[in-house]
Amino acid sequence: MKKKVLGVILSVAMAATLLAGCGSAGDSGTDTQTPAAEDSTDNDQSADEASDKSADPADYKVVMVVKQSDSWFDDMATGIEQLKKDTGLNVSVQVPETGDAASQISIMEDLIAQDVDAICVVPNDPNALVPTIEKARDAGIVVVTHEAPGIADCVDLDVEAFVNETFGELFAEKLATAMGGKGKYAGFVGGLTMETHMAWYNAAVAYLEEKYPDMENVSEEPYEDANSVEGAHDKALEVLKAYPDIAGFFDCSAQGGGICEALQENDLGGTVKVVSLALPSMSATYLKDGSMSTGLCWRPADAGYAACYAAYLIASEQGVSDGTDLKATGYESISLDGNIGYGNAPLEFTADNIDDYNF
Repeated sequence: MKKKVLGVILSVAMAATLLAGCGSAGDSGTDTQTPAAEDSTDNDQSADEASDKSADPADYKVVMVVKQSDSWFDDMATGIEQLKKDTGLNVSVQVPETGDAASQISIMEDLIAQDVDAICVVPNDPNALVPTIEKARDAGIVVVTHEAPGIADCVDLDVEAFVNETFGELFAEKLATAMGGKGKYAGFVGGLTMETHMAWYNAAVAYLEEKYPDMENVSEEPYEDANSVEGAHDKALEVLKAYPDIAGFFDCSAQGGGICEALQENDLGGTVKVVSLALPSMSATYLKDGSMSTGLCWRPADAGYAACYAAYLIASEQGVSDGTDLKATGYESISLDGNIGYGNAPLEFTADNIDDYNF
């Protein structure tokens, strides 16, 4: 359908921030997104347009641009397909050829040219996408992100499964418990430009420094596993060679199985502890054989569902506010903080409960 100019902004308390352009996302309370006020000279015309505005999901084209092709985003795609079945929304998924910002930008440029109603994106490098995001919004396209709270002021909404610092502290506490509160450890991320991975890593390290002084981080910055099992495996072997007395790892990308395999090859499976972001389907074997202590995640399917549904609500001028139900488990009543909508959707699994999950 022909794109109508987006009419959703934050409440008066946030209006000045939006008009000033992109900035760092800060604490802004629980501001509500409402339809923008039109200039007084256009009131009659805008009222007529509003009365004609369709809310039929089938009239809106929403596209999710994921990070890369892997099991995590395969699950996200299942949630988006379910949203399509549930609502009739014209929603689809685009997968970059390579897991980098350039590939995502290329897809977004094509979507801008197609004049879609909304673009959802899980950025590989949030800051690198900002110019393209601004171009999309200038064209009247709604942009909703996931895993990108640092650029929330540049988008219509960023949907998060939880407060990132709290999730990072959960990594730390699980690792400390597994390690008995002492020993050397190493932290992994998919890449240093991945905002949420870095937020979890930094929160975990700060928590361990404060709460567990007998635990020692072996590196001043996280190791990168390039979001691949092979990368995690090879990097873990490097760490083991440099620090043969290492006692634990935590991985903020969903590739901790690679660390477990490296440990098993060195007869250290279960001796050196591993806590990782992980899907149950990717980690069940390692949890059951003891080489992984704890897996942490949120359901990608639910996050994709919630983000794309939020994009539809904004594009159709229904808006998103504090307490809005995004129709996905863990996102039934989001907490709005500026342009960030937080759900309450963390998942934790061990050998004892891993069979309760089927994704």
